[in-house]
Amino acid sequence: MRLHVFKRSTMTYYQECERLIDKILPRLLSIRHGIHEKPELALKEFETSRFVRNILSETDVVLLDPVLETDVVGLLTGDKPGGNMTLRADMDALPLYEKTGLPYASKNDGVMHACGHDGHTAMLIGAALVLSDMRAYLPGSVRFVFQPGEEVRAAGRDLVARGILDTPRPDGIVALHAWAGMTAGCIASRPGPMMAAGDFFRVTVTGRGGHGSKPNQAINPITTAARIVEAFSDIAATVASPFEPVVVTVCRFEAGRNANVIPETAEIEGTVRYFSPGVKEPIVDAMKRAATGLCEATGAQCDFDYESPYMPTVNDEGVVSEGRRVTRDLFGESYWIDVKHPSMGAEDFSYYVDRYPGAMFWIGMGGDSAPLHNPAFNFNDDAMKNGVLFLCAMVMNMLKKVRK
Repeated sequence: MRLHVFKRSTMTYYQECERLIDKILPRLLSIRHGIHEKPELALKEFETSRFVRNILSETDVVLLDPVLETDVVGLLTGDKPGGNMTLRADMDALPLYEKTGLPYASKNDGVMHACGHDGHTAMLIGAALVLSDMRAYLPGSVRFVFQPGEEVRAAGRDLVARGILDTPRPDGIVALHAWAGMTAGCIASRPGPMMAAGDFFRVTVTGRGGHGSKPNQAINPITTAARIVEAFSDIAATVASPFEPVVVTVCRFEAGRNANVIPETAEIEGTVRYFSPGVKEPIVDAMKRAATGLCEATGAQCDFDYESPYMPTVNDEGVVSEGRRVTRDLFGESYWIDVKHPSMGAEDFSYYVDRYPGAMFWIGMGGDSAPLHNPAFNFNDDAMKNGVLFLCAMVMNMLKKVRK
């Protein structure tokens, strides 16, 4: 399926990229299916990282030693001096049972690529293969980052802290993320906030266990935890400004194993999302007061844990502008979407663009795609070519700008 037509026939660089992509596209789809079939959880991507390293060993990309065991970082130096562009893809999967019915569905029970990371990895491999063949065009270098542990672990924070971006320092950083509900192969982004901060909380309520027939002799942690859940549902509206997007969601409630035994403990976990860092402290204070106060009222004990692994992802205006221009030149006006509202989803790509100019772009998976993090989600192969071509074009255009 051809998703685009070039607007200007003089784009020789783009045309050469397309020729090379067409040549390797069947292989990229096979690579994507192979990764999808063997998903691995955060920081356990041992087979995936070996697979990526083996493919990149065919190229002129110089591979660095891993710093988190399963990361793959490589540098391609062009034949001409210049700046650096960094491209990043995540490799880890999610703890879900796949329900796609695909011939290449997950063979690892309870683990699947439900967020498109198999497609992200395959697109970045494609960009590495193409750009390696086009070294003579490159005025500078390209860093390829295949990152482990994006989901929940935010391992991008650790990679950046360990200095993977220090030498050479990037003049631009780009990541593509699969996005459901948009035309397959279209590109979308926005300057400024793109993705929210992602915090996680856990509240453990410890009461006094007993027989279900004698609740008066026990302290039931379930009823106390239920009241905490209800209290948390009101916090966003009562603490934050109505003009400030905030989400507080309880996603797990676990207690007891028997219908007539009052358990000792109940545990709830969930997430908090926001864009303005100043919102965090009053939200956390309100949650902690609510949890401890309700536990004190019932005689239970409360353990409140809170962590903040994800900062807001804030896109650089110049990089987004270049992405918009590249998309329109490559595919036509209709293949660019200006994102009106940022997503409450979180991304550790935020750490890459905290000190350097960069942007997260979404690539459409089709209007009928299952949503991300859904057991029926599958990266749309029809978007692969556009994704690789977009990455290659962004590299060349931004490196040319650095030289000027």
